Amino acid sequence: MSETPRTISDFAAAEELRVLSLKPVAAPVHGRYGGHPNQVYDLWPAEDPDAPLVVLLHGGYWRYDRMHLTPFAAHLARQGFTVALPGFRRMGGAGGYPATFDDIALALATVPQGRPYVLAGHCSGGHLALWAGARGLLPVDSPWYTTQLPDAILALAPVADLAGAIRAGLSNAAALELLGGPGLVEARLPLVDPLTLLRATGTTGVPTVVLHGAEDEELPPAQFTDYAAVHSDAELVTLPGTGHYVLIEPGSAASRSVVDTLARLSRPLAARTGRTPQ
Repeated sequence: MSETPRTISDFAAAEELRVLSLKPVAAPVHGRYGGHPNQVYDLWPAEDPDAPLVVLLHGGYWRYDRMHLTPFAAHLARQGFTVALPGFRRMGGAGGYPATFDDIALALATVPQGRPYVLAGHCSGGHLALWAGARGLLPVDSPWYTTQLPDAILALAPVADLAGAIRAGLSNAAALELLGGPGLVEARLPLVDPLTLLRATGTTGVPTVVLHGAEDEELPPAQFTDYAAVHSDAELVTLPGTGHYVLIEPGSAASRSVVDTLARLSRPLAARTGRTPQ
């Protein structure tokens, strides 16, 4: 399926260029969660060793690397969070179905090291975060099935509906490429699409917030609203006058909403572990 030529406003184009042109920020700590060269993560420890942990999944339509999200990861660390930013196998290389999902599952089993955490993701990283929260709904014989789910999820302008993304041909049919092509969609979509996984139960049981901008020109609003309509206890937050990329721009008004939401989602975890809430 070919994508309708993308036309965006000058406002959205300027926002995209501004945010994606930010200089990458080197992390103070690097680690590995597997043997593949992409199975690595960056870590920004907060000054407080008991700070809430955020595992952050980057966007880029499952194609691009994590460097564009390093300024925001560093920003979150300055706001009092310990932040882990994993890499994973991506399309155009060794990734796509199933390798990308294998890596997310392995990273989440390894990187938090048993600590409670909020899983956050932007755009296609938001898709992976919502999918990770729904893994308890997978068939029990799936290699990705688990009952060890994230403690909370914040999906930032997520690709929440892969079928909808395929119909729209978003980013040159990225979702179709992720699944391996038209002939494989029917078999694979029910295993990796957050919306499809939810249809039978209506909830993952994981506290979930979907936060997006009202002026997002990257994704159709239905990506957010259709998901929230099916996930009965998910919270949908719409920020007026806000685009797609400004959510991950350090210091923006939208980023302050992200920080506030992460702090709110972290408070029950802090209370449960005896840590001091932020």
